[in-house]
Amino acid sequence: MSKFQKIEFYKSPKAEYRLLPFRFTPLDDSRHVLTNLAGEYLLASRATVEDLVNHRLDKTSASYVDLRSRHFLVDDDTSVAPELLAIKVRTSYVRLAEFTGLHIFVVSLRCEHSCPYCQVSRQSEDKGKFDMSPEIASASLDLTFRSPSKNIKIEFQGGEPLLNVDLIKFIVIEAEKRNKTAGKNLAFVIATNLALVTKEILAFCRQHAILISTSLDGPESLHNKNRPRPGGNSHQRAIEGIALVRQELGRDQVSALMTTTEASLGQVEAIVDEYLKHGFSGIFFRPLSPYGFAIKTKTYRAYNADRWLEFYKQGLEYIIDLNRRGIEFVEYHAATVLAKMLTNDDPGFVDLMSPAGMAIAAVVYNYDGSVYASDESRMLAEMGEERFKLGDVLEDSYEAIFSSPSLLEPLEESFAYSVPMCNDCAFEPFCGADPVFHYGLQKDYVGRKPESEFCHRNMTVFKYLIRRMEEDSFVKRLFTKWGTR
Repeated sequence: MSKFQKIEFYKSPKAEYRLLPFRFTPLDDSRHVLTNLAGEYLLASRATVEDLVNHRLDKTSASYVDLRSRHFLVDDDTSVAPELLAIKVRTSYVRLAEFTGLHIFVVSLRCEHSCPYCQVSRQSEDKGKFDMSPEIASASLDLTFRSPSKNIKIEFQGGEPLLNVDLIKFIVIEAEKRNKTAGKNLAFVIATNLALVTKEILAFCRQHAILISTSLDGPESLHNKNRPRPGGNSHQRAIEGIALVRQELGRDQVSALMTTTEASLGQVEAIVDEYLKHGFSGIFFRPLSPYGFAIKTKTYRAYNADRWLEFYKQGLEYIIDLNRRGIEFVEYHAATVLAKMLTNDDPGFVDLMSPAGMAIAAVVYNYDGSVYASDESRMLAEMGEERFKLGDVLEDSYEAIFSSPSLLEPLEESFAYSVPMCNDCAFEPFCGADPVFHYGLQKDYVGRKPESEFCHRNMTVFKYLIRRMEEDSFVKRLFTKWGTR
């Protein structure tokens, strides 16, 4: 008589489990990306997905353990999983309770640059009627300090905001005075091309802890082509301005953004090298936006989404190679997406928020007192489309502006979790909604997803990042560092 039971006695019975909500989308011919409600993802073969949904998974398999630990299924041993999942979902939406953090003051439409890709219908220097007045600035501050957010950032934009520097000083001093009562975490940023910056201006910035954001499109010839100004020296003025800001305020008090034009497409490595040359620790590869002067000059249609994606991938691979050689450098768009993929803390990037970031994350007070749901909304209005205008600072109350149908209707219609083709897409937790973009191009808040460049760009980037992490252990460590920093 045998001392042991037959082998069938020791085999685990078929797993009894219940599915938690999840979605799946093909990554390639053999693998699918699965995401749960909180945006946690994993890769699985088609056969594994079929076994999962048909309750055929062996509970001793590695796939079963992974799916259970990531809250795709629950069994009698993991009854706490739904509660943990709910906590993670609540964490990812915590920013909604603290709207609006970024308040953009367009203090002037005047500008001495004539960039063909400009998203604003800029005005020439001598047209002072396009400057914000102290009365409008004060009324805009009234709305700013009604925000429930503990963290308030006031950003000065244009045109070129330094052409109305006296109003910037007025707003900063007035905001600090009001904040003695309000008790907000108050910050200031000036978005400037730096051509007009002086030591006197920077002394005021140092006194009031004002950060500087500027534009650097790449090497001298490219930057001057993209950003022409009288004298043809926009690159020289920008580089000298960056050096002056660092000298007067500190090395980390100035940041730079680039915009990808058709002329940029073949120069991605040179653009990254220019950022390294001038001591920046990262870059944000930004495509053109379909607004303002970029449409009038047909600059926006100079290249399509596929050409930008080729540029993006080439640049990202170059940055990966730099890091592999010990040169630390970050691509900030990837880092933002990776933060959504790898953590439950939404970084609050307006273009990747759902509900959309319009008014929730940022609001714009235009030079003439008009209030817009986003910077893009203001740009669309400059083209004659005021659908996203929320009101006027001199005429409307805070309640009327932030409950305007011009805000609530696009927010409700474009919540990605309930949008057709978004609601069953595995990448929805990483993505966002951009009703202004889609309305500007397709006259619809949601947009036709198969024709949406927004959707195509994001889907391609998401898949690319996941694929690179799965096939290269160095890239996985690097991207994890970027996403969790």
